[in-house]
Amino acid sequence: MFTHLEKLFHFVDQTVESICTKHPEEVHCHPGCADCCHAVFDVSFIEAAYIAAFLKENPQIISQQKQQAEQAAVAFEELMKTGGDPSVARIRCPFLSDENLCLAHSVRPVNCRTYGTPTIINDKGAVCGLSGFSQKSVYPTVKLGPLQESLKEFSCNLVGEDFGSRRFPLSWVVLRTDYFLPPSSSV
Repeated sequence: MFTHLEKLFHFVDQTVESICTKHPEEVHCHPGCADCCHAVFDVSFIEAAYIAAFLKENPQIISQQKQQAEQAAVAFEELMKTGGDPSVARIRCPFLSDENLCLAHSVRPVNCRTYGTPTIINDKGAVCGLSGFSQKSVYPTVKLGPLQESLKEFSCNLVGEDFGSRRFPLSWVVLRTDYFLPPSSSV
């Protein structure tokens, strides 16, 4: 069920590793930094299902992070209701531990995998504010648009156009894990 997604993740990881290797002074990511873990990310249905399958095998994460997920869900809903700008909002990820480490690192979504390197989506460039990338230089850039289109295609193939075209906050995956698992799932 997740073969195409895992291949996409592998491609993304290789691309990011290449950028990190070529620009080690600019990429400041390290365990415990957690700046990106306060950005507002939503995920495709296929990514949510992948994380849900992981959570089904690790139910202690759900119980351990439930309160944090509830707080994140409320903050996300308030942000959407008030028309806030998700690109500048700060909401703590429900998978961020007290030690500022990701409890779902192995199954993290594309946005998390690319954070810290230069990206472009909708013709707008972005990079972590803590990185050393200069606006006066040119760097290899991860184009998120085609990646998001692939995720949408994988999602639509899994659950149809209606749910496959939607995006979901990570907090919902923690709070409604079974919702993201196909009924025939044996995980």
